[in-house]
Amino acid sequence: MRLSWNEIQLRAKNFSEIWKDARYEKRETQSFWNEFFDIFGVRRRDVARYEEKVNLLNDSQGFIDLFWPGVLLVEQKSLGRSLAMAMEQASGYFDALNEKDRPRYQLVCDFQNFWLLDRDERKETRFLLAELPQFVEIFGFMIGMQRREFREQDPVNIQVAERIGQIHDALKNSGYSGHNLELFLVRLVFCLFADDTGIFERDAFLYLIEERTSEDGSDVGMWLSRLFQVLNTPTENRQQNLDQDLSQFPYINGDLFDESIDIADFNSHLRSILIDACKFDWSRISPAIFGVLFQSVLN
Repeated sequence: MRLSWNEIQLRAKNFSEIWKDARYEKRETQSFWNEFFDIFGVRRRDVARYEEKVNLLNDSQGFIDLFWPGVLLVEQKSLGRSLAMAMEQASGYFDALNEKDRPRYQLVCDFQNFWLLDRDERKETRFLLAELPQFVEIFGFMIGMQRREFREQDPVNIQVAERIGQIHDALKNSGYSGHNLELFLVRLVFCLFADDTGIFERDAFLYLIEERTSEDGSDVGMWLSRLFQVLNTPTENRQQNLDQDLSQFPYINGDLFDESIDIADFNSHLRSILIDACKFDWSRISPAIFGVLFQSVLN
């Protein structure tokens, strides 16, 4: 299970303090990047390698300072060297790589300055080492949280009702029924809808279920119960140590999340169904058909 963003931000802050005086490429590069990967709970040697030789297009050879095939290319410089020239150098390495190995992300750094280029979106982000805790989430790809490309899907149809119906039937058969089950399903469908329509940060709910819960589903109900509490709590009244994957959710004014209900127990199969339902494009459903959806579920 990956680290929480709270822990990652804390590690990023410690990293920026430890390396605030770093400046020499030859002396400090490998230690710097080994510890950078550790911010995210990733062992560098498991995914990336140093001094990767590459045959450049001008028939000369070069060496990529740090290379994670398909993900990240890093060109490291000593403090004071031109990062604009470093970016050109990194682009030359990128062009010379086999297409299957070309990374999405290209990073140049002089220990105190970071320039990260997302080649898919043609977006460059620049920040200082001291600002790393504030910018650390742009490195979500380090833990497999790359920005998702959303494909056009058919409008939500009977398949969605079937998924929710399967959850309904499985929970009811397990002994979770009556008012608890009815209110739980309404809340669940609201979260699915909110995840694709701008009420939540897009895919925040999917990430919570897919990344923070156990594969056996044993803690899904507890995470959902805590999420419902957070949605019912104004942001200014929330605990300072609240997990950041929960704190990003907005306050939902009204009575939907006000009532306390029993926790629903999930298993791996139910978790899989819920994740599958999350991956439908709920932005293309009209709220007006919620009644029809629940009628079909209850039937």
